[in-house]
Amino acid sequence: MAAAAVKNGAGGDTKADFARIYEALKEELLRDPAFEFTDESHQWIDRMLDYNVLGGKCNRGLSVVDSYKLLKGVDVLGEEEMFLASSLGWCIEWLQAFFLVLDDIMDDSHTRRGQPCWFRVPQVGFIAVNDGIILRNHISRILRLHFRKKPYYADLLDLFNEVEFKTASGQMLDLITTHEGEKDLTKYNIGVHRRIVQFKTAYYSFYLPVACALLLSGENLENYSAVENILVEMGTYFQVQDDYLDCYGDPEFIGKIGTDIEDYKCSWLVVQALERADESQKNILFENYGKKDPACVAKVKNLYKELNLEAVFHDYESESYKKLIADIEAQRSVAVQKVLKSFLHKIYKRQK
Repeated sequence: MAAAAVKNGAGGDTKADFARIYEALKEELLRDPAFEFTDESHQWIDRMLDYNVLGGKCNRGLSVVDSYKLLKGVDVLGEEEMFLASSLGWCIEWLQAFFLVLDDIMDDSHTRRGQPCWFRVPQVGFIAVNDGIILRNHISRILRLHFRKKPYYADLLDLFNEVEFKTASGQMLDLITTHEGEKDLTKYNIGVHRRIVQFKTAYYSFYLPVACALLLSGENLENYSAVENILVEMGTYFQVQDDYLDCYGDPEFIGKIGTDIEDYKCSWLVVQALERADESQKNILFENYGKKDPACVAKVKNLYKELNLEAVFHDYESESYKKLIADIEAQRSVAVQKVLKSFLHKIYKRQK
């Protein structure tokens, strides 16, 4: 299966090889001997996977392949290595799909990646909850099928379980902090924001791809706690950028209209505003934050302007970059430094 999935593209286009491996993994899951598929269930899973696993940019999954190449010091991977690295990358994309299917239900969202959320598709509804469970179980099946005889198999299982737990815990913090009907800005501070971001986003988006590449390279993750800290810090910086772009980004360029103010999000901007505002300015926030009325949103944005939060963000961005570079260059392994810098340079001063 591994050779068949990549032999036509070995040494060529990484994205094309990566896409081919998705098809190979999907076919294996649709032939899973543990379940007797009917025509209807086969078609359901086939459609459900394409709808939810595909459609994103695959940055997390491709990062496993790119990181593994940098750790090995090669530009091109052999067929077997490409298959294994891509399979781990797709496990992360499956994990992302699992999170998003359930997250959209919890948030009562309408669209995802330019199409209706899976649970809003006709005839799907809350079957999507079970589909989310199936997506998560597919990860375990892919790992067992292709990594069971590897010395790091138990470490892979432990890694995915730990990251899933951290992400779910971050989601819980986010949900209970921004609970409908209990809106209370006094609960928002930089510590709360940081905890939500680190657990909900940073671990699975930044640490997990590199950790997969390190295990694939035969490394012991216990020796890389400093790398974990750097990647979690990078993920925090990434989310702060997201919060900033939600308010200040060009919707035409970033591809969406920001709604953090209307949605009462525990955004980095509102936390900074609360830290800097005097009593009358705080009253403006308390009266207008979290309301759909465009006039209320405008008042919040005007307050952000008064408090010069654009400059506050640019100072934060500059300081974060300097600290991250210093921490990266303190790592003994040059290959690890290259991996970390490749992540940082993809996101530094991004505009979308």
